[in-house]
Amino acid sequence: MEFCFRPASPGDAAGLVRLNGAFNGPSDRTPSQVAESLASPGSERVFVAQAGEGNGGRLAGFCCCQVKRSFCYARPSVEVTEFYVEGDCRRQGVGRGLMGCVFRLCQELGAKELSLLTGDDNLGAQAFYTGMGFSPTGELHLGAEPLQL
Repeated sequence: MEFCFRPASPGDAAGLVRLNGAFNGPSDRTPSQVAESLASPGSERVFVAQAGEGNGGRLAGFCCCQVKRSFCYARPSVEVTEFYVEGDCRRQGVGRGLMGCVFRLCQELGAKELSLLTGDDNLGAQAFYTGMGFSPTGELHLGAEPLQL
């Protein structure tokens, strides 16, 4: 199967809602809300993998990145925040193609760092990311419930 890798567009919203549901579970985000987000992305960059025409041109995966800038550093950094490939499209180069989009983005921006988080029990993702050149940083990731204002 052949795939095309490209930045997401508002026309991809319904396919992204479908993929995100498979990845993160049901969401309250509608295709029109996702289309609006894609039309005005701010610091987010979203890339998609689209299956060739013989497969109806369906989306097979996506990757979301945040471009982070700080006065503390001359160059931005990039964080992969979401990364998903449909099960029947795995081990066909889709993940590598999406990550290639991220690497090109980093080069274009002159990014100082590319980072991501994955579950400590997600061994398949860890193997994929290690194979792409990532390694543990030794930093501890902490989280908190959203603050009540």
